Amino acid sequence: MLKFVFKEPVIPDGANKGVFLLAPFVMGMLALSAWAVIPIADGWAIADLNVGILYIFAISSLSVYGIIMGGWASNSKYPFLSALRSAAQMISYEVSIGFVIITVLLCAGSLNLGDIVNAQDTRFGLLGWYWLPLFPMFVIFFISALAETNRPPFDLVEAESELVAGFMVEYSSTPYMVFMLAEYVAIITMCALTTILFLGGWLSPVPFSPFTEVPGAVWFILKVCVVFFMFAMVKAFVPRYRYDQLMRLGWKVFLPISLGMVVLVAGVLQFTGWGAGMGQ
Repeated sequence: MLKFVFKEPVIPDGANKGVFLLAPFVMGMLALSAWAVIPIADGWAIADLNVGILYIFAISSLSVYGIIMGGWASNSKYPFLSALRSAAQMISYEVSIGFVIITVLLCAGSLNLGDIVNAQDTRFGLLGWYWLPLFPMFVIFFISALAETNRPPFDLVEAESELVAGFMVEYSSTPYMVFMLAEYVAIITMCALTTILFLGGWLSPVPFSPFTEVPGAVWFILKVCVVFFMFAMVKAFVPRYRYDQLMRLGWKVFLPISLGMVVLVAGVLQFTGWGAGMGQ
């Protein structure tokens, strides 16, 4: 990190200097601000918003602007083309993530992240969390999160194993470090969101002592680490997709399935009378 900080930033000739330097810090600020509403334990959140899930969804959508700014301000066609591809990729998978979130909200009956976790607090422990009844949506959310955060096999935006870095190819030193910091903070944010929506947040997987004596923050951090490990392991056994395969998966596979699941879940909840905290 010190090496990055003490190196001189190189700004290309003809680049828009202000936007060029502003883009990575926009990305970093947005990535960090999403954590303002994420509860790591009951009541442990900077801001306990009643619309916390919408706040995170809005912040993640705004991060596209940082990528577009970085690609356009570089005054080079290659970063700009990569920025456009990145924006198309992120927007495509935000649609599926939105429908997945809707199914969870239908079951939990609240937009508050703490209420979503508490709705999964049943006598069945981990079998009462939403990963099981909403398993297809859990899979879609996990894969869409990989695409949203540009992780393998969807790392077409920067392709970390290659010699160039996509929209940030003209960046160096601290601005480049801030871009990468923002990307990894976004990955941890998606891991935390997966934990809250599907894995019971800070709840113990076994709902009796001594497991319930463990602080909720410990369970939350352990679950986030497990999801992060899953994110990392995908790179080991899934080859990188072509861009047309990436778009096809998002629009022709995930979108119809997630939309159908929203209708199915809404219908089941309507006809069975289940609602928030189902299974208690």
